[in-house]
Amino acid sequence: MIAHEFGHHIQNLLGTSSRVQQQMARSSRAQGNALSVRLELQADCYAGVWGAMNRARLDPGDIEEGMTAANAIGDDTLQREAQGRVVPDSFTHGSSADRMQWLKHGLDTGDPAQCDTFTGPI
Repeated sequence: MIAHEFGHHIQNLLGTSSRVQQQMARSSRAQGNALSVRLELQADCYAGVWGAMNRARLDPGDIEEGMTAANAIGDDTLQREAQGRVVPDSFTHGSSADRMQWLKHGLDTGDPAQCDTFTGPI
């Protein structure tokens, strides 16, 4: 979770957050939600990059714990638990599968340049 927030800090430093906020202001609710998902998934990827670059600082099980957390806080999982149904157009953080995929992608590549969630399909 802390590494994810670190990812948001990187987005702020790079100006990504402000550009996305500007795009969201000009978008429909569904389009804004989709942009929010891409921003959050990028932060998950950056969290993975941090983990890859700091493996010596990680305790055994930290990566598995991160993947478990990413799975638990996916919009689909949270919606299913809270309301018994999933509404993908209302996602603001991404599905559990997408969150785990981007965290793992960052861990596997260790390269922040590989965290472009805004180009192509998620």
